[in-house]
Amino acid sequence: MQFNFEKLEVYRNAIDFADQIYKVTRLFPKEEIFGITNQIRRAAISISSNIAEGSSRGKKEFSHFLNISLGSSYECVPLLQLSQNLGYISPEVFIEMIEGLHRISAKLHALKNSLKS
Repeated sequence: MQFNFEKLEVYRNAIDFADQIYKVTRLFPKEEIFGITNQIRRAAISISSNIAEGSSRGKKEFSHFLNISLGSSYECVPLLQLSQNLGYISPEVFIEMIEGLHRISAKLHALKNSLKS
């Protein structure tokens, strides 16, 4: 049996994104464990967590939680850029992760818009 939010494609995409972030950041230098590694992991997890928590609320509050999810997805962008600049991830991984964030943010916007009707 699933919770309703687990049926949302954007939720599943966000879980997959967080999974990718955890796998990629395992290779980051140990001195980054309390820096970029922690920050990007927290932001990535926040995307799906806020979808899940918000889904238990009314439309207005759910929309607010989706805004938080959007903010967390945007927070990942400069962290990924910095990770690439520092050589922690390749340009190919960076592009793949950014494309995933684009898909997630588009779906979050669409879900928010569906709550307005």
